[in-house]
Amino acid sequence: MGKPAGEARAAWVEAEPADERKRRARLIYRRLAVLYPGAGTALHHSNPFELLIATVLSAQSTDATVNRITPGLFAKYAGPADYVAAKPGELEEDIRSSGYYNQKARSIRGLCAMLLGEFGGEVPSTMEELTRLPGVARKTANVVLGNAFGINEGIAVDTHVHRLSWRLGLSDHNDTNKVERELMELFPRKSWHMVTHLLIEHGRAICDARRPLCDECVLAGVCPASRAPLR
Repeated sequence: MGKPAGEARAAWVEAEPADERKRRARLIYRRLAVLYPGAGTALHHSNPFELLIATVLSAQSTDATVNRITPGLFAKYAGPADYVAAKPGELEEDIRSSGYYNQKARSIRGLCAMLLGEFGGEVPSTMEELTRLPGVARKTANVVLGNAFGINEGIAVDTHVHRLSWRLGLSDHNDTNKVERELMELFPRKSWHMVTHLLIEHGRAICDARRPLCDECVLAGVCPASRAPLR
């Protein structure tokens, strides 16, 4: 009888040389790129500012929920000044269904005030400047930089990316910043932006948190956590 899946994965990861892991990571990328040629952010937006707001709203929520909120929100609040001028409680009500709406409203008001006060109302295009904005950490900044400006500054690690990074034996860390650093070492910089999208697409379609479809997975033969027979 073979080892349980968790033990087999641990043994594989422990024995794998660093150069082989990098080779396997790039094979994973190529296979997913073929499978999901149109991968990209699911958050609807028409400019960097809308993407920034949508990404803040997406924390502890789903892209589908955010996309139901933002058409009305973006029609009502055209720019940073409109959010800052909103009556107390009004913005909170407008974004209530996204969850954690009080905290998100504070962040949105704060970042909009900073955009107006320090950046001429425009969304900055550097990691250092973006992460100074209230409610904006590396993950949000990576989403905005990659999707709005085409800048590969890092890899946005959400729940899908984190889960697949562990299952695929690319990182064993719980700290998402450490996961990001390990992924950045495994993939070429030019692909960082797409790594996020490809892993998210695969996490949604195949590598579900509770019931991964290993028998249908194109990565089964290169995934140490796979429950499917080797091909």
